[in-house]
Amino acid sequence: MDINLMNFDISIGRQKPETIRHQENACPFCDRSQLTGILATEGDMIFLRNKYNVIEGADQFVLIEGRACHSDMPDYTKEHMHALIRFGLRMWQELRDSGRYEAVLFFKNYGPFSGGTIRHPHMQLVGLPHVRRELLCLPEEFGGPVIAERDGVTLNVSAVPRVGFWEFNVVPETLTGKAIDTLADFIQLTVDYLSRHFFTSTNSYNIFFYEFDGRIAVKLLPRFATPPIYVGYGIRFRPSSLTSVINEMQKLYFAKE
Repeated sequence: MDINLMNFDISIGRQKPETIRHQENACPFCDRSQLTGILATEGDMIFLRNKYNVIEGADQFVLIEGRACHSDMPDYTKEHMHALIRFGLRMWQELRDSGRYEAVLFFKNYGPFSGGTIRHPHMQLVGLPHVRRELLCLPEEFGGPVIAERDGVTLNVSAVPRVGFWEFNVVPETLTGKAIDTLADFIQLTVDYLSRHFFTSTNSYNIFFYEFDGRIAVKLLPRFATPPIYVGYGIRFRPSSLTSVINEMQKLYFAKE
């Protein structure tokens, strides 16, 4: 069967703290004196080992995005957003270059429908020694109608979504200095759009980073209940109103260009 199948350690999963639905719980990322397994820092950002290694056979890591618990990417200064993406890409590259893993996942969960448990803004990296890389993504999932292009970086809406409905892609041709900052800008404004302007209410999203054919791509998805026809039959849906969202984002973010 052409799938990647792994074991999830339920006993460890039950120990994980939860501050998204239970905001009265103490945030483990706010009390920095209690953090362990720190591997690298840059400014207020911390890269460390995940205490709750729920995926058997994998190495899991966390990138804490800053000190502010009740903030997120739309609130960051451009300078911090640029530094965050540069730091994340560097940690991702170091793990990929280590030779320990067949693939390294790099992603962000935000909100109650995202699969995350901690409200404090953070990203995750997972090193997988045994995985079929060719099953992690397909190149056609990153193409679609273009919203904007700048510095060799394209922002588009996926014409072939992985799951269904709205999926936004940020695809740089190369990772030169200016392109990395534009990559960060496009991620930030897409999260801002999903959080503050999207026509249907959403308080959750995911960001996924991919590496294939010697290049990277980033996918951003608003998260709701997963469509049942996708869950049951694997059928993906493409929304009929792509043009209206493209026009709105161009008006909001690119009217002066």
